[in-house]
Amino acid sequence: MMSNPVGPEARLGVIGGSGFYGMDGLANVRTISLETPFGSPSGDYLVGELEGLPVAFLARHGDGHTIPPTAVNVRANIWGLKSLGVEWIVSVSAVGSMRDEIEPLDIVVPDQLFDRTRKRETSLFGDPGLVVHIGLAEPFCPMLSNLVATSAEAAGGRIHRGGTYICIEGPQFSTRAESQIFRSWGVDVIGMTAIPEAKMAREAEIHYSTLAMSTDYDVWKGEPVNVEMVVANLGKNVDMAKSAVHNLARNLANFDDSCGCQYALATAIMTHTPKIPTELRTKHELLIGKYLR
Repeated sequence: MMSNPVGPEARLGVIGGSGFYGMDGLANVRTISLETPFGSPSGDYLVGELEGLPVAFLARHGDGHTIPPTAVNVRANIWGLKSLGVEWIVSVSAVGSMRDEIEPLDIVVPDQLFDRTRKRETSLFGDPGLVVHIGLAEPFCPMLSNLVATSAEAAGGRIHRGGTYICIEGPQFSTRAESQIFRSWGVDVIGMTAIPEAKMAREAEIHYSTLAMSTDYDVWKGEPVNVEMVVANLGKNVDMAKSAVHNLARNLANFDDSCGCQYALATAIMTHTPKIPTELRTKHELLIGKYLR
């Protein structure tokens, strides 16, 4: 069990959601178990090389899909990826479509988020003594999202660039009334996992994007959603999503980091440095150490 790997192990992090439980094509694969200040991640990280790029893969819901959305230890998952040296995260997740034009089996690379969760830890900085206010106007990295969309198009997917992802608590699917109200708010897809991943990735200064796989029309249109429907459509999409990640691993050689995600904490730490308790300096050294030295 490793708590602080020495040296970067990976540059691209892939978080696999429902139906995306492994990363085909990884070379020189090894398994890394981590313990973080926030406990254990969802499972071991599979680390290897994809198209020559060091990559770390994590199944968000654990081996055999045993962890429900609310119980995912996102703080540990993101911390673990950061400690492995990850600079970019692509999250693959199942979503419902809230728009006629976003059909089941389509792929959405959203650019906005709306948080309707209620029970989750939403920050890596929750302890009194260290106050951090991260900017989240653009919750998904625009530069990474552009590459993710381009990579998915090259894999043969029908791609929608941009759109608002509303994240609900779950684990239940929406009521018909909720679904209709969410549509009236102008959202494009609905899911259960982008929050707090996007928030914590930004706090960890990691570029973050989501490859959202549409599996259904939620409950606002046609038949109610069920697991059988979701799993059937995920099975049709997962190979394309894996091809998109392969393409992304190649395309990251041309990444433009002018977005500034990698410096997000530079103007976010509110607490005066001398007032930050030693134990919190130690705990968060991985994230804020460079700004306190």
